[in-house]
Order: sequence, then C-alpha cells, then structure tokens
Amino acid sequence: MPAVTVEDITVLPRVRRPDPGLARPRPVLSVSTAPGGYEGEGFPVRRAFAGVDAALLDPFIMMDQMGEVEYAPGEPKGTPWHPHRGFETVTYIMDGSFIHQDSHGGGGVITDGDTQWMTAGSGLLHIETPPEALVVSGGLFHGLQLWVNLPRDNKMAAPRYQDLRASDVVLLSSDDGGALLRVIAGDLGGHAGPGSTHTPMTMVHASVAAGAQMSIPWRPDFNALVYVLSGTGTVGAEGRPVRTGQLAVLGAGGALTVAADADQESRLSGLDVVILGGAPLREPIAWMGPFVMNTQRELVQAYEDFQAGRLGTVPPDGIQPFRI
Repeated sequence: MPAVTVEDITVLPRVRRPDPGLARPRPVLSVSTAPGGYEGEGFPVRRAFAGVDAALLDPFIMMDQMGEVEYAPGEPKGTPWHPHRGFETVTYIMDGSFIHQDSHGGGGVITDGDTQWMTAGSGLLHIETPPEALVVSGGLFHGLQLWVNLPRDNKMAAPRYQDLRASDVVLLSSDDGGALLRVIAGDLGGHAGPGSTHTPMTMVHASVAAGAQMSIPWRPDFNALVYVLSGTGTVGAEGRPVRTGQLAVLGAGGALTVAADADQESRLSGLDVVILGGAPLREPIAWMGPFVMNTQRELVQAYEDFQAGRLGTVPPDGIQPFRI
C-alpha cells in the first residue's frame, strides 16, 4: 500500500497551504480506536466509526477498513448476495481484488486503487467477492468500504453504479511535496475527483512521508474526519497523536493539518490516512442491517419489498463466491 503512486511527486499540481490568517485551523474534538470484527462470510475489518456520535459523522453512516491481511490459499472471503436501500456504498481497494455484481446491471473487478461507487437508492441486490485467482493463491488484501447517506429526496432514486479506475483518481501534491493526495470524490483546492455524489462531500487518500506535515484547505461547511490506514503521526494544529486504526474527528475551521512521525515501522514509508468531509443532512436516521431510511415505517417497507422481490433478483448469470 498504496496502489496509486507516482515516480516524481514534484510534477503534480500542488495544493497551496492555507493562509493561517484567513483559514482557521480545525481542532481535534476526539480520537477513537476502531474495534476489530468480521463482515460478510468472515473477512476481518476495523469498524472505523464505532462509538462516535452519529451527528459528528453525518452524512456518513459506516466505514470498515478491510484488512490489511495476508491471506493463505483458500482464505479470501467476501459477501453473498444481499440487499441495500437508501444510501451509497463506496468500496476502495488498495491491494488485492474484489468482484462486484448487482441486480441493476452494475459490476466488475476493482483492484489496486480502483473504486466502485454504488448508489443503492430505491433498492437492489449485490454481491462482493474475491476472484477465483485470489482465493486459489491467497495474497495481500486491503480495502475500505464507506456508507454515505442519501438525502430524504434521493432515498428512492434509481440505482446507479460508477466504476472509478485508479487512473481516474486526481493526484495532487502538498505544497512542499511531502504528501501525495488522491482525490476520489469532491473538491480539494480547486481540483475535483471523479466520483459523482448525491450528497456534497470530499474523499481523499493521503500518503504523508515520514517526518513531513501537510496543511490543506477544507470547506468550512463540511465536517472533517481523518482515519489512519497505517502509520503513526499527529492531526490538528495542536498535534494530537494518532496511529493505525484510529479516527480523529475535527471541529470547525477552514484548514486541516496532518503530520507523519519521523520514525515509522520498517515496512512503512510514512502515514496513510483517508480524509472525509461532507455537508451534514441533519435528517432523522432509521438504520437496520442493509437499509438506511428516515423512519421505522420506511424500514418495515424496505424489508417487505425485499421479501416480495421488489428490490430485484439475482440475475441468471449471477456470480457466486468461489470455494476451494
């Protein structure tokens, strides 16, 4: 990790460091450690948002770090066919491969820096599973899945699938070349990522070199979350320590600061973080399992529609998990 890199970071467009007199640095409100768990058919995850006030996460619902894990042959696992309604799933793969297929016609293989952005909207069925080759050989797997809430008016929008290849990601440099920033969605310093979102938001994967610090502009009307994929460092102007598997929630302001410790594990070249921000929806949330709606009645309706087959059916050529 990471999958998308450049040989010469100095050739990339640079994100100008915010003027401290004009952009207030965002303070750190809290740092939490993601507990481990298992998802789908039994693959290991870190629950990045566990225990954090939902109001501070809005418009985001859930985020799981999948791996980083070195699978033995026969060990890779995914999820079987299952339904969703009322939100978007964002699956970002840094190492390894995942196959996706849904009942609305979307799908494909994502690997090494690719992202699948699925708008469940009014509802569909889908499956995410490692390809046969990875199951047979084993190997490194590392990814991230984020759930983004949909506004009330878009809960029942038509399902949509976006296949964002690694080559589509917008690559930027911090002002001094100490950090590589990959903009997956939203805008950073006037540079827009490829992801199209219903909810105004920004998603960035940043690699900060050991001993380097970056300060980037961040929309004042967005919240700000920094999740550490790997490494150790600090967040915020006050230099709050963070490490692998921790989430920092930041307060109000127009600038965001992240720094990497000079000393890292021998296998790491610095600090890798995912930075998220969005415009809070401030709408009621009724969430149960694979459905995220606004009311309990809507949840009941989602389950009824699923059981009646109104969210779709597994296509005749539907892929299935591979087993040795």
